[in-house]
Amino acid sequence: MRKALRWLLALTVFIGTLSTAGTATAVQPEATDIKDRLLAVPGMSLIEEKPYPGYRFFVLNYTQPVDHRHPAKGTFQQRITVLHKDVSRPTVFYTSGYNVSTAPSRREPTQIVDGNQVSMEYRYFTPSRPSPADWSKLDIWQAASDQHRIFKALKPVYDKKWLSTGGSKGGMTATYYERFYPRDMDGVVAYVAPNDVVNKEDSAYDRFFATVGTEECRDRLNGVQREALVRRDVMEERYAKYAADNGYTFRTVGSLDKAYEATVLDYVWGFWQYSLLSDCGTIPADAKTATDDEIWNTLDAIAGFSFYTDQGLEPYTPYYYQAGTQLGAPTIHFPHIEKKYIRYGYLPPRYYVPRDIEMRFQPGAMRDVDTWVRHNARQMLFVYGENDPWGAEPFRLGKGARDSYVLTAPGANHGARVAGLIDDEKALATAKILQWAGVAPASVQADPAKARPLAEFDAKLDKRGAERTLRP
Repeated sequence: MRKALRWLLALTVFIGTLSTAGTATAVQPEATDIKDRLLAVPGMSLIEEKPYPGYRFFVLNYTQPVDHRHPAKGTFQQRITVLHKDVSRPTVFYTSGYNVSTAPSRREPTQIVDGNQVSMEYRYFTPSRPSPADWSKLDIWQAASDQHRIFKALKPVYDKKWLSTGGSKGGMTATYYERFYPRDMDGVVAYVAPNDVVNKEDSAYDRFFATVGTEECRDRLNGVQREALVRRDVMEERYAKYAADNGYTFRTVGSLDKAYEATVLDYVWGFWQYSLLSDCGTIPADAKTATDDEIWNTLDAIAGFSFYTDQGLEPYTPYYYQAGTQLGAPTIHFPHIEKKYIRYGYLPPRYYVPRDIEMRFQPGAMRDVDTWVRHNARQMLFVYGENDPWGAEPFRLGKGARDSYVLTAPGANHGARVAGLIDDEKALATAKILQWAGVAPASVQADPAKARPLAEFDAKLDKRGAERTLRP
């Protein structure tokens, strides 16, 4: 009996720890140093502190329930980082939707508002993965609930305005967070966020690739892609040696042949995702007369022959799991390549996830988010790049949206930013971010055209550009 009572008491304390981590009473009022205040949050622990001029930067672990609906059924440690400026400044909540960087960095909204930044590693990206991993608990609601608990835990420390942001899958993450917890944030800045509402209808991508850039550039890229499949036998011999030299294997995707075709079919997409129209001169002008070295080198530089190996895919298992269960994934066609050269076509996410992980697609998940954004968006800003393939299916706003905007940076790729918008839209976006964060100067409130970032650009801290992966 006493043993049972001890167990019940321990369980009660455990559940209490989880529930109080997100309350305003979590932080002890006598703690004054920011590190002490952060570590006073129940479930928060320090991994390391790294110096950076003008800031304090902390890498932390935060205890999260594996299942927010049943918090007593296990926990895991989720990495977060805090770039601390001052508790009197607003805070930007950032996630890439993948791993968190443990080096100090500042997202564009953080520079604009001269604020603090909390960055979250997405659940199931190592090391923020439960062990053993119940993959059914990797979904957009569970991840949004991770963010919600972190926000509730840190709001007593950073009690000014909060904005959420992220790029690509991070922009999707910020949007999903807003859908499920619309009262947490004071504004959302979502960059280059795909919105695959109907997974089986992807004609928008085909239309994009038929018109993007110039005809000359499209012809160069299409020519290389086709020629790589025409020369499949000789190129795969080279690929096999490359794999053997580097210890690469192909169990997940199924074969070297599948991996080779997947890499080639990514080529045109990869160019437009990360390159600019001005880079077309680096592509062989006549693929038929190009050497094997030229074909190999441009494919490897843009698509990357290591990616579809087991070793390349493993870090992205959580992404492909989500793509195959909720997010959706594009399927595109290749009218410039004869059918006899394409053996598999665009493979679905199931091919990139180990077979022992069960997957079942939920077609209603993205429709729910899309409907919510159209009718309920409040103080949300979506920024896209004109030449970014992932922007072919963007978020759109309906009549129910308020003080929300969808803006496109001309000529920009997957690294599109507010800074790349046309002048009037850049001023509007910057002014809105400042207003939502509660730090718009009087001059900006009177004239939004005067809006400028409040912090000076720092070449190291504000390094721009998206992570080079052909995933969103």
